[in-house]
Amino acid sequence: MDTTQYRHLIAGNWQGEGGTPNINPSDTADLVGITPSATPEEIHDAISAADAARDEWAQSTPQQRFDVLDTAGTEILARVPEIGMLLAREEGKPINEAMGEVTRAGQLFKFFAGECLRLGGETIPSVRSGMTVEILREPVGVVGIITPWNFPIAIPAWKIAPALAWGNTVVFKPASNTPGCAWELANILTRAGLPPGVLNMVYGSGSAIGAAMTESGVINALSFTGSVDVGKRVAMAATEHGIRVQTEMGGKNPMVIVDDADLDLAVDVCINGAYFSTGQRCTASSRLIVTEGIHDKFVLALEERMRMLTVGNALDPKTVVGPVVDQGQLDQDRHYIELAAAEGGEVIGGDLLERPTDGYYLSPALVKGTTPEMTINLEEVFGPVASIIRVADYQEALTVANGTPFGLSSGICSTSLKLTSHFKRHSQSGMVMVNAPTAGVDYHVPFGGTKASSYGAREQGSYAKEFYSTTKTVYTNP
Repeated sequence: MDTTQYRHLIAGNWQGEGGTPNINPSDTADLVGITPSATPEEIHDAISAADAARDEWAQSTPQQRFDVLDTAGTEILARVPEIGMLLAREEGKPINEAMGEVTRAGQLFKFFAGECLRLGGETIPSVRSGMTVEILREPVGVVGIITPWNFPIAIPAWKIAPALAWGNTVVFKPASNTPGCAWELANILTRAGLPPGVLNMVYGSGSAIGAAMTESGVINALSFTGSVDVGKRVAMAATEHGIRVQTEMGGKNPMVIVDDADLDLAVDVCINGAYFSTGQRCTASSRLIVTEGIHDKFVLALEERMRMLTVGNALDPKTVVGPVVDQGQLDQDRHYIELAAAEGGEVIGGDLLERPTDGYYLSPALVKGTTPEMTINLEEVFGPVASIIRVADYQEALTVANGTPFGLSSGICSTSLKLTSHFKRHSQSGMVMVNAPTAGVDYHVPFGGTKASSYGAREQGSYAKEFYSTTKTVYTNP
């Protein structure tokens, strides 16, 4: 396969050469591309280009913005197999899931193209006689966007598309170890007719680019998805400089299995939530909280299904669990597995695997006999690792589920309307799933959590306007 030289996009120009190799985690002998690292001057130029383009793009018509986003969405959907293969090759996501992610990116652009034509305001009477009041929605200005590697086209899509739809210009910093999808997305938007400077993309150090964004005096809003520690620093720096900020961070998502659950369905839900996408999802079901009456049957069935999962090359259609994204993440996963065993958990799986090609292969791991206080139940692993917590009843399960600083997604498997209704009301998370995996949210609904998982306005759907636009109140005295 070809090796691509990726480049920054600054003011409509592609620039930058050499840099860091992008390695296929399924086959470490496969060099996917070479990624440059932006100089301070290039970062400054990207921010300046977005600033220079902001007024003209803010005044563009809804039809102009619709045409660009809709055209981009059409191209993405037409190229699902091709871009899906690139995604699988650079991130290690199994090819079928990779194509699903690309499809979602196309759908996101199509949805937000429609939002361009659904921009609304209000006209209301004033309490003062003869006055009218208009409440208008306007773009925020220049938006900085920092995205992670685990959804290298979907997450950029659900940030960039609404930013452009509401008339903002963008400075985009993609993850360094998944540069290819970002490069394709920037190319697609350029071909779709996006004017120069409206979207600028720079590769390189997250700390350097993030600091340049917050200290520039130009960035008006900053959207970040990544780890909790980095997200907190981003939020603090942004608020210090008066920048609107949105952070999506970690999760330690519970899936509650109660005695009356459909056993087969519960196993399906947990296999999907815990191990699909190699567990590298902030919404993964990492804590499986199981009540006494169903515990033994559930664990036995889950172990059997887990052992049947095919771990292999992401480009093989038979693969269900792909490789871990890189050596650093593999080391982190192994660290948590070893720590869980040292703290008294019984580990099933979690072994390094050999495959025909050298890669970062790890068998799915299940840690039995854990307690809520163990590290494996407190910190995000971000790999194909789930733990079992045995509880007496639903009430204890709910208490354990909520006993975490995170609050992104949660789930319950039960056939009881009473219990599921209670859980929906009392679960301390931004998203609740009933008899469904904790991971997987439609593109037209809000995404986000509570507590340490999220900060700021919700992403996706029409709710995205609360971050990417602002209101202006206008009085008219005829």
